Amino acid sequence: MVVKPVEDIEQFAKQIRYYTLKQFITMGFGHYGGSLSIVEALAVLYGKYINSTPENMNDLTRDYFVLSKGHAGPALYATLYLKGFFTADWLLTLNGNATRLPSHPDRHLTPGVDMTTGSLGQGISAATGIALGNKIAGRSNVTYVIVGDGELNEGQVWEAIQMASHNKLDKLIVLVDDNKMQLDGPTKAISHPHDYVLKFESFGCYSKRVNGQSVVAIDEAIQWGLNNQDKPTVIVLDTVKGQGVKVIEEMANNHHLRPDAATTEAITREYEALGQAIGVSK
Repeated sequence: MVVKPVEDIEQFAKQIRYYTLKQFITMGFGHYGGSLSIVEALAVLYGKYINSTPENMNDLTRDYFVLSKGHAGPALYATLYLKGFFTADWLLTLNGNATRLPSHPDRHLTPGVDMTTGSLGQGISAATGIALGNKIAGRSNVTYVIVGDGELNEGQVWEAIQMASHNKLDKLIVLVDDNKMQLDGPTKAISHPHDYVLKFESFGCYSKRVNGQSVVAIDEAIQWGLNNQDKPTVIVLDTVKGQGVKVIEEMANNHHLRPDAATTEAITREYEALGQAIGVSK
């Protein structure tokens, strides 16, 4: 574990948000909302905990990360770029012809991606399998996975959680991006989730809810999870869809955007302000 000051992780989050927006602004459309809501979680995970590097990707003892909500791939790509897995010009090719950065992560195309994801519900199953395989092999590395709140409508998620609990996968840490919105409306209106913490606890997991906009709260929750034994840990992140970009946060429907000229201009102003905050002009 690399201990970094919280200021460094907050700066890392600003960098991830900036380069996530850069991809969308270049392409002109995309899954803005759900990408932005996981930025702080990615900053803590890759800024402090996940020990994957371009040099150790074939090391079976390293940590693993699965982005089960694969439509948030651009936030992961921004993170991997900042960690040195590929060069900045790749970010300008998001979802283009012959790109190495497809709309949803593909482990055969993008260095640093551990699991191909996109069909919701399947990523958490893959992460459970990775954690189980590592346990059987006697390894102590950690598998981290981010799932979406809308994704929790999928029964496959709960089958995976039950299997993880049954096998006492205490090296599996699940982060739920509870941004309260999904493709076609508020999560509560589509399928009321009730209390996520109680639900995961009833499936045999450690679980708690934390402020998903705070790198300090996320950090403390992950430390708590790493100390837990004999059960998986589920951290429910209380987030906002479009997190960190005011104009997108305030939209009623921001799952996938093809913004008009005025909205693009407003997003670009916030993007440029982020660039100034991290010392990048464009």
